[in-house]
Amino acid sequence: MSETVDARGLSCPQPVLDTLAKIAAMGSGEIEVLVDTEASKENVARAAQGKGWRVESITEDNGEYRLMLAGG
Repeated sequence: MSETVDARGLSCPQPVLDTLAKIAAMGSGEIEVLVDTEASKENVARAAQGKGWRVESITEDNGEYRLMLAGG
């Protein structure tokens, strides 16, 4: 079962901070992150990879991005 971080409408660095907090709380598993800017997408992906998590997929729909992260 995956957890979700809905960071749509938030300015950087908040999407990154929310994602890192979820990574720290979970330790392992799957996280779905929703963002609505290209910068947030790139920053969240980079931060997750920096913590050893994999970006399994990134999809875009009408300017909103869905990142699936896996770690542990």
